[in-house]
Amino acid sequence: MARWIVMNFPPVLLLAGLIVVIGGGTAVVQVIVRHSFPRLRQGKHNEVAQFLFPVVAVVYGFLIGFMVLVLWGQVNSADQTTRAEGAAAVQLARGLNVFSKAESARIRQSLLEYARAAAAEWPRAAVGRTTPEAENALNRLHHTYAGVKPHNDSQRAFLTGSLASLRELTGARTVRLLQARTNTGPPVSLWMVIFLNTGLVLGFSVIFGSEQTRMHYGMVGAVSALVAANLFLVSELAYPFLGELSSSPEPLNAVIKVLSSPQ
Repeated sequence: MARWIVMNFPPVLLLAGLIVVIGGGTAVVQVIVRHSFPRLRQGKHNEVAQFLFPVVAVVYGFLIGFMVLVLWGQVNSADQTTRAEGAAAVQLARGLNVFSKAESARIRQSLLEYARAAAAEWPRAAVGRTTPEAENALNRLHHTYAGVKPHNDSQRAFLTGSLASLRELTGARTVRLLQARTNTGPPVSLWMVIFLNTGLVLGFSVIFGSEQTRMHYGMVGAVSALVAANLFLVSELAYPFLGELSSSPEPLNAVIKVLSSPQ
């Protein structure tokens, strides 16, 4: 469900929606509580609330901070994998001129086909799925290099290095797809813990006694906005290849630019 929301809602709309839903829902609960339990306004229970609320807030802050740290690490790892794939492809592109014109042209065409297919595949690859076009393009690239016949020591050296870069490219692609397939955000149990802590933070802010109605609503509104922003951040970081803060296919697009530039 969370993945579907991140895939189908723009970040600004998602953040605004969370603020409206959480803020509006909490405001409705606050109205009901203030009218159903008028004695809460007197604040006689505030000493207990002032003791418990900081504990809940600290646990909530630690949980969200830990989640953001872990998920940000996943995004960085995905970025490094994509950059490694792009860097290996660029390395292959820069060693083309060592070979004969015919072999260089075949390698360039195969490499360009793979880069374009991998970039076009990105929306599916972001959730761990591949396309036949990208898989076939990678196979053709391997076959192209397998058919290269070096004629001197320089070409042999470059071919050895190119084959190493090709293995690195293939490995990085495999890792990228596995990361997209396995890094699917927090499990249901962890989401339940996050929602439980969120409910406690909002609940304590609602029952906090205050005779000044506007100040109380403003305080609860600020806490609701903070909670919504934290949930937005967790949801955006939960999937390393989806959303505004995710890895992008820019390294693959850079390969296309290198190969498409005039020689």
